[in-house]
Formats: sequence, structure tokens, C-alpha cells
Amino acid sequence: MEKVRSSVTNFFGRVPLSYTRFSLTPQTDGDSSQVEMKLADDEECGEQTMVEHVVKPRKGHNNCKNLCFKILGISLLFLIGFLIGYLSYRSRAACALSNKDDGHSNAGTDEISTDANDTEEADTPEESNTLYWNDLKGMWAEKTKDVSLNDNISSSNRITIVKNNGQEEVISPTAYVAYSPAADIAGSLVYCNYGRKEDFQIVSEKSVNVTGSLVLVRSGLISIAEKVKNAELAKAVGVLIYPEPTDFTFPEAQPETINSPFGHAHFGTGDPYTTGFPSFNHTQFPPTESAGLPKIPVQTVSSDDGKKLLELLDGAQCPSDWKVSCMLGPQLKEAKSVKLDVTNVLAEKKIYNIFGVLQGFDEPDRYVIVGAQRDAWGPGVAKAAVGSAVLLELARTLTDLVKNDRYRPRRSIVFASWGAGEFGSVGATEWLEGYLTTLHLKAIAYVNLDSAIQGSGTFRVSASPLMYSLIKSTLSDVKDTVSPTATLFKPLIDIDEDDDSKWATSIVAPSLDDAAYPFLAYSGIPTVSFSFHKENKQYAYLGTDRDTMENFMSLVNVPLVCRAVMEFAGQIILRLTHDHKLPLDYDSYNYKLLRFSLELSRKSIILKEMDLGITWFSSARGDFRRAADTLTQEFTHSDFEDKPMLRYLNDRIMKVEHCFLSPYVSPKETPFRHVIYGSGKHTFTAMMENLNLRENNPTLFDKDLFKEQLALFTWTIQEAANALSGEIWDIDNEF
Repeated sequence: MEKVRSSVTNFFGRVPLSYTRFSLTPQTDGDSSQVEMKLADDEECGEQTMVEHVVKPRKGHNNCKNLCFKILGISLLFLIGFLIGYLSYRSRAACALSNKDDGHSNAGTDEISTDANDTEEADTPEESNTLYWNDLKGMWAEKTKDVSLNDNISSSNRITIVKNNGQEEVISPTAYVAYSPAADIAGSLVYCNYGRKEDFQIVSEKSVNVTGSLVLVRSGLISIAEKVKNAELAKAVGVLIYPEPTDFTFPEAQPETINSPFGHAHFGTGDPYTTGFPSFNHTQFPPTESAGLPKIPVQTVSSDDGKKLLELLDGAQCPSDWKVSCMLGPQLKEAKSVKLDVTNVLAEKKIYNIFGVLQGFDEPDRYVIVGAQRDAWGPGVAKAAVGSAVLLELARTLTDLVKNDRYRPRRSIVFASWGAGEFGSVGATEWLEGYLTTLHLKAIAYVNLDSAIQGSGTFRVSASPLMYSLIKSTLSDVKDTVSPTATLFKPLIDIDEDDDSKWATSIVAPSLDDAAYPFLAYSGIPTVSFSFHKENKQYAYLGTDRDTMENFMSLVNVPLVCRAVMEFAGQIILRLTHDHKLPLDYDSYNYKLLRFSLELSRKSIILKEMDLGITWFSSARGDFRRAADTLTQEFTHSDFEDKPMLRYLNDRIMKVEHCFLSPYVSPKETPFRHVIYGSGKHTFTAMMENLNLRENNPTLFDKDLFKEQLALFTWTIQEAANALSGEIWDIDNEF
């Protein structure tokens, strides 16, 4: 290394630089000496030599070697210079190409030449390329002629009716449907009532082709997502949804018109881009997308605009039981087509769930969850504000009951305020996904407070069968909001109170747009949702920009109905946290399973033709009934002061709902695994739909799929029976 350094130094006629940790400036004491750290020859390694600060260059020992080093140095310098020049040229070429793409390249140049002459010409600006101010000003004036500020200020969704004379009538809705893809489509229009499967079937039977058309459906009965899903299956290209005023109840002295309602079209719940796993900050998101996202655009319109679209339709007459006087289409009166332009933009937002806990004294790790969504599109008084207010008041009164009135809840109470409820119960679902493996072991039940007041006079409830008996006893204790001398149980249904099988038919099955649905169908937690209505109709302004406090106050006697909501929800919570034995009616599933058995029995001839029967299903149902009876007897003979035994028996009850989740499907691919209330091919409903195809459309019937469905459904029921039975040595199964 020393020889190379010396050769280069000799070549340039310079002395080597000295490296020192001391200042080279003269010192004040006159000592101008310095210390040099010099590379030594091999024979000098290990020695420390003090040298004078004047260093003389050492003469070379071999002229041939010096010549080689000189040649090597010259070659190295030439190579460095060549590389610098090449890189500089590439940089200028890239700039020239960029200028050409931006419209600033030389007028006569089509491509960048690699010749030196072309490079010189590109570097030399031509006189013709000079852009003077007057020219630039004229170009700018020309560019700004067609500026449309409206496109940048607001690009709203719209429906356009193209008339036969070429004129266009534009409908501009005031709301949008979340998760609808952005699209601009046109086609004919077909009316399909509520957009249910049976509605599309009726349209098909009347020889009306939906393929390639937009469909117009009325809101209600099923969720927007289900309507869109059914339209996709019918091969429609878009969906328009309008509210029919006759389906709703209005505040006093208000016109019976409804603005465009807000909604979402995700056939599922939670974040559609993290299906099956939580959307927490630390989650590494894989490239996933929910299969429930719509593939066709969807838009809601007002009731007046819906009426306008209905009047366009021609063709076959609608069925009389649809209670709408219109034609089915797809022919149009005085119009060529209908255009739908959706400009939705997907945005990612951070959401928050807020929790409060009132800890239990005996079993703090077992808890009842009561929750309400906090967000709303528009004012959202009935949609979210009422539920949130009741949630806060429940937390205050129950806490006061514990602090000042000596109430000691055995189990904990969790108060949850959910975020992004309007977009498909996102906050609640992500929380459930985050604690999928533990919640069903700790959560006893979920009480939903969303949209609890939509009128007065009628009480509507949806719940898991495990909650039926608790709901019935609670309704008998809460006074009616219309007739103070009666209870809420009487107006619910006019039947014999002692006939539980008939009374249970008045309870509605949890639906996809219910915030309690993921608790039941995804996590296997018993749920209850309830609401007060007027004439058993939904509040007209729910989910619209007219859901204001003023309209809500004119709808109901708010203090009276709020008190009924508080009393009903409070009693449910108190019973679940106070009683020694959990008041969950595990025996109520017997009625469900008996009904399923009867439905299969009616298909016995078809089953025999396939060498199948319902013997094993009947056996599983019998095991469930016997296990329920045995557990009831164990509670009867147990000592309620024996806390370990009591906890063991209660834990067996808590397992029942979770055991109705099919273990044979993936929670990521099929999140709603409940075989009775879930969604997918594993459910009893899907199994019967497949079996019915054997009679109605044999070419579509899948025999192997049905065999698998029947086997897995039967074993899921058997698993629920085993959970009730207790230990494995108490189970007598024949394999």
C-alpha cells in the first residue's frame, strides 16, 4: 500500500498529507512541531517512529514498477472521466425526453439521437422554440374556455332519464350507498318489489328479462346488501332503491315524502378489507377483499324520485299483492334508457370503540355486554343518539345502584359505544374478530340498543332462542307505552301466554343489518335487539337527513318511551348478572330442531330415492333434548352456595350457542358460521334450498353437496348436545 501511495505521489510531484489529532497552527509557546501518523513498510510494522514535520518523498526502488503504477493511474483517471461523462449524458437525455413528454421538446425532434451531433443540437436552443408572453397568454385563454368548476366542487351521484326526444332529466340524490363501486352505466329498468329472491322469481315467471337492466326495488324487509346480492345473481347491471311511503310511519303534521336514505351494500359486517381478522393497528394487512362487496353500482333515491321512475315503466302488470300500481318493464314510456352514474371514492378512516366496565363481585370474568353505535349519517337522532343516550343512562343508574343501594352484581357489565356502525357494524365486528377465541367463553349475552325508538304502540324484538323465556318474563313486568294498565307482552301478540311454541313465532330472526347479528352468527353469543314502532312500521326518517330532534319529538312521547326502553334493557341486564343460574333457555332450541325435523320428514320420499334418511338427525335432536332435561335436573338438585359447581353448570349453558357455529367452515371464508342464523352453504336454509331444487330444477340440484350438508348439520347438532351433556364420559354416542 505504501508503494502505491508513493508512486501516485511521485507522479503528481506532491508530498504526502500528514494526519494529526493536533492543530497545525503555530502554538503560542513557539513550538511548531507536529506529530505525523505514517503508514510503514512491512519491515517497520509494530514500531512507532517520530519523524520530522518536513517529509521528503521517498525515491522509488524500481523504475519499471513506477512506470506500471503511472500507467495504472492514468487508466484509472481515464475510466473515471469516461463514467462521469456517460452519466452526465444520460441525465441530459432523460431531461430531454421528459421535456418532450411535457410538450416542451424541440419541434423538429421525434426521438433522442445517440450521435454527438444530435446531442449538440439538443443542447442548443433554436430560435423557433422561444415562447413569448403574448403567445403564452393566448394559449392559457384557450385552455380555460372549457373549465367546469362544478366537477371539482361536487361530483355527486346522479340518475339520468334519457327521453325519446333526446332531452335528459337528471335526478340528484342527497345520500349515497357505501361500498358501491364507482361506475357509469345505462340500460332499461325493471321493477322487482323488495328485491327478495322470490320477487326476482316472480319477475322471471312473467317472462321479464333482468339481464343487462337496472332494477328498481323498494326499501325494507331485507337489507340493501341482500337486495344487491339478489340483483347480481339475476345479472342486473345496477340497483336503484327507493322508500315506499306506505311502508313507513311519519311524525305528525309532516308530509309523507322521504329523502334518499343512507345505507351500505356490503353483504357482511366489519371491515370488508380485513375479513376474518381484526383491523387493529398492529395487524399486517394481506391483500384481501370481502366476497360480499358489490360488483354492480347501487344508489338510493327519494320517494318522489322513486315514483317518477315507476311512472316510466311499461310492459306487464305488477302482481296485486305487491300493493304498488305499476308495470314491470323493461319497456319504458317516453324514454330510451336510464343512466346511473356513481362516483363514490373509497377512503380509509380510523375509528374508535369506547368501553366502560362495572365489575362483578363473584365472577368478574363473566360479563354481559350492552352496546349502541355512536355514528350516524346525517343528524341521526333515532338512529344513534337515542341508543347512545340510553347506554349512558344505563351506565349511570346501574353504577348508582351498586354504589348507593348495596347491589352486588355477580357478573360484570360491559358498556360499549361502537364506531362505524353505519358502515356495517365495523367497530363491533372488528372487536369480535380481535377476541374470537375467548369471547364465547366469557360473554354471556349482548343487548343491542340501536334504533330502539321508532314510534310507540308496537314492540318488536329479535333474539336468540336462548333469550326467549327471559324476554317473555321481562315483557310481562314492563308497562306498555300506550296503555299504562297493560304490559308490553299483550300488544306483542294476541295468543295464549302459556303456549311458548306459538309465542316464540312472534320473535323475529336477527337480520344482517342488525348490529347484534355478528355477535350471534359470528361469535356464538346470545343476543337481543328490540324497538318500539308505530303501527308496526319503521320510522320514515331513519337514516335520512331529516332524522332531527324536532321531527323525533313530534313522533313519540320521548320521556315515556325512553323509560320503557330503560326498564326493559335494565331488567334483562340485571337478571343476567343477578341470578345464580343463568336465565338462558337452552331448552328453547328443541322447538327449532323439532320444526327442522318435520321439514325433513316431508321430504322423506325424495330422501329414500337417494338412499338417505333422517334417522341420525332425529337421534341428534333427541340427544339434545335429553341433555337439556338432564341439565335442568342437575340445577334442581344443586346447591347454589357451591360456587364451583354452579360455575361449571353455567359454563355448560354458555357453550350451547357457540356449539351451533359450524366447525367445518373457515371463519375467514364464511364468517357467519351459525347453522341456523348464519349465511352460507352450511346452514339449514341453504340445505333445504338445495333439496328443493331436486323437485323444481333437477339440473341444478347437487346431490353430493346435499349429503355433505345433511351430515355436517347433523353432527353440529350432536356437538351442541354434547356440550350440554358435560364431560365426555357422560356422553353415549355410537360411531
